[in-house]
Amino acid sequence: MTAVEADPTEVDDGAVIRSSLDEPERFAALFDRYARQVHQYVSRRLGTQLADDIVGETFLIAFRRRETFDPARTLARPWLYGIATTLVARHRRNEERFLRALKRTGADPLPEPVAEAVARQVTAGAQERALAGALARLPRGDRDVLLLVAWADLSYEETAQTLDIPLGTVRSRLHRARRRLREALGGADPTQEDN
Repeated sequence: MTAVEADPTEVDDGAVIRSSLDEPERFAALFDRYARQVHQYVSRRLGTQLADDIVGETFLIAFRRRETFDPARTLARPWLYGIATTLVARHRRNEERFLRALKRTGADPLPEPVAEAVARQVTAGAQERALAGALARLPRGDRDVLLLVAWADLSYEETAQTLDIPLGTVRSRLHRARRRLREALGGADPTQEDN
């Protein structure tokens, strides 16, 4: 059985993309694998309503650009997050307004159980509002790195690929962002250091 004939859940992303050049419907396997993850990431940044649109646009752009995907890569996740992050940047003003509103209201825009996972990182509603305010004040590059690592659960290497920046830049931006968050939250660190 060739890679193209294999079960799509067992084929690496690069093979799926290559096979979709001849059989476009095969690209749907990437949507099935990653749409929910990308949606959760974008929802945390811009809210659910915009996330629906951005996820659709992310996969449409990826489909149209699939010929440019590096065939040596076996994982499309950083590529997709890169597209989504670029689209989020276009909505940056909305993101900052969203974070300021979250700071004021403390209302979590995500339905359960995703909200439960995030809530474990932030101990109280007041801290969640403080976190939203601190995130809104971070420079865009620092915020992108932090949220890709903490909310999208990308590795440092995947984050570097996603943003097309050196690994050292990921580390320094992440360190700076975490330091600023700790300062804003009175020493609490709502991010995980497991990468």
